[in-house]
Amino acid sequence: MKTYSTAPGSERVKDIVCNICGSALCREYLLIDSARFVKCSRCGLVYQNPQPVFDDLKRRYSEEYFNYERINEKNFFNLMRLGLKDIDFTNLTANIKKTGNTFLDIGCATGMLLESMRKEGWEVKGVEICEGSAGYGRRMRKLDIYTGTLEEANYDNDTFSVVHFSHLIEHLNDPEKFLREVYRILKADGYAVITTPNVNGFQARILRGKWRSAIPDHLYLFSKKTLYSLLKLTGFNILKTVTWGGAAKGLVPGFIKYPVDKMAKSFGFGDVMLVLINKG
Repeated sequence: MKTYSTAPGSERVKDIVCNICGSALCREYLLIDSARFVKCSRCGLVYQNPQPVFDDLKRRYSEEYFNYERINEKNFFNLMRLGLKDIDFTNLTANIKKTGNTFLDIGCATGMLLESMRKEGWEVKGVEICEGSAGYGRRMRKLDIYTGTLEEANYDNDTFSVVHFSHLIEHLNDPEKFLREVYRILKADGYAVITTPNVNGFQARILRGKWRSAIPDHLYLFSKKTLYSLLKLTGFNILKTVTWGGAAKGLVPGFIKYPVDKMAKSFGFGDVMLVLINKG
């Protein structure tokens, strides 16, 4: 795969093939600023092509990104807790917590979710590529957070009872490789929880290029179908899926937004999807 720069001094990018089926056949789907999204002609995966190379991509997660995470940490935390409530996380994990209570949050930001889980009796660890965010979690919350990628953390096989990653997988150059690493470190009776935007949701279909998740930082835009395909490819069972977010604030009047949001959740066409999985 060739590596080249889109402009002098900018990030280097490379042409890639589909992360699910390996096909190079694709058609243009969206063009957002400098990011070109394509759709695989074989399996339907939507992804950026070309993509920034990792050594350049990781520079995006600097001090400015930490400030963004710090300012918004409470909102993000509340959304994550609501997602876990939707899958009845406390009751779901009651039995495995008796035999092993290790919880890993990948892309843990400043560690607010980890701090909450620790208070509930979990032994927690985090992985975060942004040094500012990871350092904040270590200093202010006394958390065990590894700065870097999951692969670089190199945890032992079958280490974690729960692996959680919210709004992370769409940022990765190689989601398949990442999920195989999650599989390796997850205990046989454990669970993994994924949250990511839904490219087949109501908002994405209506707004297209103005959809809030169609941004250069997102290298992949999954649908249920393509995420399920990738999960099955990497050995996982899909146990439950929930979605939420039917109409963006300001898109429709308030009296319409509530019923649309309710229908999106009931019928699975929400803006964001959460998928609960375990080892196959």
